[in-house]
Amino acid sequence: MKITNMTLYKVPPRWLFLKVETDEGLTGWGEPIIEGRADTVRTAVEEFKGYLLGKNPMTIEDHWQYMYRSGFYRGGPEVMSAISGIDQALWDIKGKYYNAPIYDLLGGACRDKLKVYRWIGGDRPDDVKNAALEAISQGYSAIKMNATEELHYIDSFSKIEVVSERIAAIRDAVGNKLDVAVDFHGRVHKPMAKVLAKELDQFHLMFIEEPVLPQNNEALREVANNTSTPIATGERMFSRWEFKNLLQDGYVDIIQPDLSHAGGISECKKIASMAEAFDVAVAPHCPLGPIALGACIQLDICTPNAFIQEQSLGIHYNKGGDLLDYLADPSIYKYNNGFIDIISNPGLGIEINEEAVIEAAERSHNWKNPVWRNYDGTIAEW
Repeated sequence: MKITNMTLYKVPPRWLFLKVETDEGLTGWGEPIIEGRADTVRTAVEEFKGYLLGKNPMTIEDHWQYMYRSGFYRGGPEVMSAISGIDQALWDIKGKYYNAPIYDLLGGACRDKLKVYRWIGGDRPDDVKNAALEAISQGYSAIKMNATEELHYIDSFSKIEVVSERIAAIRDAVGNKLDVAVDFHGRVHKPMAKVLAKELDQFHLMFIEEPVLPQNNEALREVANNTSTPIATGERMFSRWEFKNLLQDGYVDIIQPDLSHAGGISECKKIASMAEAFDVAVAPHCPLGPIALGACIQLDICTPNAFIQEQSLGIHYNKGGDLLDYLADPSIYKYNNGFIDIISNPGLGIEINEEAVIEAAERSHNWKNPVWRNYDGTIAEW
């Protein structure tokens, strides 16, 4: 079997889909994307295309090693995202060839169902209480919200109090019926991250996410010393070599590799296994499309230290397109009491509605993340 063609589709709201075709009629889908850099990732995929055409899609590890090691300069979000989407598509083909879900090819299922959580607030959440109540009515048992707006290196404690008020409103409305995670989004600098983490301890959160930027992971030690809440990070880390240092430092409780950014299924399975050796949990990052979510679920099903899965159905980014719009069978992502049942279909377990993808690609997108400024005009982390 040989790879005969690779086609990229840039579709709303901010995604890039890849279709890989073979001479035996099997096709695989991947989602190679860095949000806001779709065209750069597209170029990286096109560069790898020259190598992959005519190759056997089944030798996934060798292709991964070639794409990663053949360049003198390695890694980075755009190149690793290109590798990720290609890797997903090759695993999709391999699963379809053997008529088996990918998790069966990675050791088999180790769970009966998978817990998922829902996003309840945008970057400036104002009515999270009603969103939390809605999540319960929809059958979710876990939610996540952003913590803050802009925060300067040293900022007013009143902004910290506003965060506490929002979370308190959720607890008053639903008690402990929902597990609540709070995402610092890397927009909080170390001095204020310590203050915020300590203040939020009272709410017994499921975790706090990305309390500092990954470039400042050494600061996690000080954050950890100011909270008993589990600390999660890793969505902006792109290989096992970056996670290695994080795990060795010992101040993280949950890692969140993104299967469309951190080397795909092949690399993230290795990252998850490495985390298990450090007694660290896995919760893959996935505010993306249906292919990325399918890859995450395949990994979660065969990964014992995976405990919950992010998914972006209805998230505030999804304007002009949503996950189910691109699926032939939208019911595949049906959640029951906050869990998704094991998917047994071959490959990624999903069927892409290619006509919908082609139509959406004609509308395309040029999504860029917002640029924020602090009260004094300096650029703020988003």
